[in-house]
Amino acid sequence: MTIQHYLAMVGHAAAAQRCHAAGALAHIYLETGRAFEDRCAAEAALTLLLDDPSPKVRLALAEAFSTSAHAPVHIVASLARDQIEIAAYMLARSMVLTDIDLIDCIAGGCGETQKVIAGRAKVSFAVSAALIEIAEPVAILALLANTRAHIADISFRRLIERFGHVADIRALLADDNRLPADCRHALALKVAEALCRMDIVMALMGERRAKRITSEACVKASISLVAATPPEQYPALIEHLQLRGDLTTAFVIRIVASGKIDFFGSILVSLSGHTLSRVRNLLIDGRDAALGALFTAAGLPDSTHQPLRIALHAWRDVANGKLAIGPQEVTRRMMEHLVPDNHGLPGDFAVANDDMQSLLRKIYLEAIRENARDHALAMAAA
Repeated sequence: MTIQHYLAMVGHAAAAQRCHAAGALAHIYLETGRAFEDRCAAEAALTLLLDDPSPKVRLALAEAFSTSAHAPVHIVASLARDQIEIAAYMLARSMVLTDIDLIDCIAGGCGETQKVIAGRAKVSFAVSAALIEIAEPVAILALLANTRAHIADISFRRLIERFGHVADIRALLADDNRLPADCRHALALKVAEALCRMDIVMALMGERRAKRITSEACVKASISLVAATPPEQYPALIEHLQLRGDLTTAFVIRIVASGKIDFFGSILVSLSGHTLSRVRNLLIDGRDAALGALFTAAGLPDSTHQPLRIALHAWRDVANGKLAIGPQEVTRRMMEHLVPDNHGLPGDFAVANDDMQSLLRKIYLEAIRENARDHALAMAAA
């Protein structure tokens, strides 16, 4: 059929015939080698079809143009703002839509519209940021499920601020390898808050005990998080901990007692202003006086200096192959300096009045329990 025949069908034919005409005119427009006049006539007719009362006609246009990079921009933009059954074709597939177009559709669309955009094969940082800022939870779930979506670290932080209370979103975030370390820490805190709000937890423990237990669990989770964090993310994690007020003396002691010396070095760099190379050299073979000066420059209390030095000497010997010990034995050495006359079992330690003694004893007992648990699991698996 000729273009003129299809043009005649646009105005007077039944809906089924108009659908056929819409598809045919779209293919004529996209066909290479067509005369300029034919393409202009086809485009004019296609533009009229955007106002067709039958959604089936507009759907035929969407199906024809959704995968083409040469579709008319104004037609694509109009179809992308049509009812969701039609718009989904363009929003999910069209290469003509720019980030600005997609962000505009996110702002003016419903949750289903946002969900379709979140599932596109290519989702830029800007589009992800817009979704995270204004989209509904259903779209955020689709975005996190889309492993090809580009999500900036700052967008992950905003996402946890907005939706950290949503369990399904927390679950996807926890399994997302793109999530930076500082966001994982923030996510752990959101989980702790959710646990504290659970009726069964409140009924079994009471508010004060629940908060204490979840707080201790968050500290342990933070230590485990450090072990899984690549060194290049240390500065961001340390800054996050500082801003939250979680980079405490007790946290530093736990870090060193557990053998996270590289992370401890990054903490000292952040707090002291010294270069990383200088801090590393001091941690590797610096003398006690130099280490004390470094700790002072970092603002660590005097009461922490000797336990930290004892731990560093022990971990140096472990690194050099002179010792084969772990956090439990290192913590015991730190305690023995504070309580030098004690050589008994953990239960024989006198109740400490000093905060440092109390902290080290708690860390030591936790290490004993952890080692016993690991040993029991190993025997059960044998």
